[in-house]
Amino acid sequence: MLSVWVVDDDESVRWVLEQALKQAQMEPRSFESGEVFFRALNKDKPDVIITDIRMPDMTGLELMETLRVRNEDIPVIVITAHSDLDSAVSSYQSGAFEYLPKPFDIDDAIDLVSRAAGQISGHQKADGIKSAPRMIGQAPAMQEVFRAIGRLSRSSMTVLITGESGTGKELVARALHENSPRADAPFIALNTSAITPDLLESELFGHEKGAFTGASERRIGRFEQAEGGTLFLDEIGDMPVELQTHLLRVLAEGEFFRVGGQKSVRVNVRVIAATNQDLSNAVNIGKFREDLFHRLNVMGIDVPPLRDRKEDITTLAGVYLNQAARELGVGPKTLSSGASQAMLHYDWPGNVRELVNMCRRLMITAAGSEIVTADFPSELGGEGLYSNDDWTQSLAQWAEEQLSSSPTAPLFTKALPAFERTLIEAALRSADGKRLEAARLLGCGRNTLTRKIKELGLDN
Repeated sequence: MLSVWVVDDDESVRWVLEQALKQAQMEPRSFESGEVFFRALNKDKPDVIITDIRMPDMTGLELMETLRVRNEDIPVIVITAHSDLDSAVSSYQSGAFEYLPKPFDIDDAIDLVSRAAGQISGHQKADGIKSAPRMIGQAPAMQEVFRAIGRLSRSSMTVLITGESGTGKELVARALHENSPRADAPFIALNTSAITPDLLESELFGHEKGAFTGASERRIGRFEQAEGGTLFLDEIGDMPVELQTHLLRVLAEGEFFRVGGQKSVRVNVRVIAATNQDLSNAVNIGKFREDLFHRLNVMGIDVPPLRDRKEDITTLAGVYLNQAARELGVGPKTLSSGASQAMLHYDWPGNVRELVNMCRRLMITAAGSEIVTADFPSELGGEGLYSNDDWTQSLAQWAEEQLSSSPTAPLFTKALPAFERTLIEAALRSADGKRLEAARLLGCGRNTLTRKIKELGLDN
């Protein structure tokens, strides 16, 4: 029977895992601390270890480091409530078989244990873990991105990052670099669509003096600037076909010619490319070389749009609001519940970039320390969270103000009579006082309208 040891200071987590492991015909054993776990390890050994990443006496990472020092080759699954990139990368670099963010599906946990039992994980501790760019996300799609970065943390493999504009593809590229063996070397980024085709070759490969009109001296291109490090080529799908041939040569042979040069230049550079286009389709219609596509797509990472990770929106908004407050030197602001809900119902066509820009704007335009729906702009990339004629915006603002001032009466008691009075008065004006016509406009019977008019005192 498969032996699985659980190390977690949370008794409820230990209990749930114990019951699930028993039902899966495994033999669980639980420990509330790293100290108790290692005392037991002196006498026996499990097939798989599940450990929390944060415990009072010893972190999960320290537990894995101690296992490595003791040459204990046991696969470890790390459970963490901190579902961010640093936790993922730290877990993988410390030798974890896999990491599991809380709250987790118990079936996923059992599946991981079964897979881990058939694989021995290497426990080689990296010399140091770099601080990656700020990336957070509870959404399953973002967790897959974190896992991919973690698995590639010891690699210099070529990577193709796909995703819509504004999803944070450059952040992913920087994270791949910062958590790779090349982290101490340069990270050079170039948006290939931002440079005219006739200048892009020189920008990438440099040029010799006199190579063309205006080339008064030798220029070192981005490949040479990135020597030993990483070159990030954004919007690679817009690269001219003739330049794709030169890029393919660098990827295949590690050398190129400067514009106007007669001597090849050798480089050791990792290339990470990104695109918001369907490169497979571009290959089919002849806009992108198939051999280059396969060279770039050694490992693919797809960054999800913000609308597919809505559980992350309010968390991200809080981070970017605080960041904007520090940049602008103003006091912090928080989102009201109504504003948070409005953000969740918006599709964010500009993705994370749009959210960042909106948070900066709100830090300037919102009057109070709490951001309400009325503070949102009426236009946002051509569309607003609310249109100018959306009366629910005013209603939401009123409700939020009432709730924040400890209302003396329930909201329905205050709002419904005013709501009905407003509609009835508008219908009567439109019908020139004719109650039968006004009832038809309101969608109710004449008797109902007469009763409402009397209740609301409108017949005085």
